[in-house]
Amino acid sequence: QVQLVESGGGSVQAGGSLRLSCAASGYTQSRYCMGWFRQAPGKERERVARIARDGGTSYADSVKGRFTISQDNAKNTLYLQMNSLKPENTGMYYCAAKESPYYSACPGVPGYWGQGTKVTVSS
Repeated sequence: QVQLVESGGGSVQAGGSLRLSCAASGYTQSRYCMGWFRQAPGKERERVARIARDGGTSYADSVKGRFTISQDNAKNTLYLQMNSLKPENTGMYYCAAKESPYYSACPGVPGYWGQGTKVTVSS
C-alpha cells in the first residue's frame, strides 16, 4: 500500500519561499512517476510539477523558473521548492504517485494521493 504524507505548507507573503516535502512508503520508487498538484478554491486540481522514472522533470508554465521538484531516493522523499511565490499559487498541494511502464513519460492520472498541505500566499 502506497502511502504519501505531505508537509511544509503554511502562510507566506508574496515573494517568499516554501519547501514542501512528501514522505513516501510502501512502493518501489524506481517504478513510479511522482508529482505535485494544486487545487485552488473553487477550481479543479492541476499538475504543478512531475518527475519521471529517469529523473526528467516537467512544470506547469505558470511555475517554470520559480518551482523545483526533486527527490531524495535514500529518504523516499519528494520535494517541491517554491520561490517567488504569488497569491495565485495559493491552494492545497497534493503529492501523487503513479506506477508507470515508461522511463521518461508519466501519462494518465496518478493512482495514489497524499492528504494535502495548504499553502497561502498573501499580497
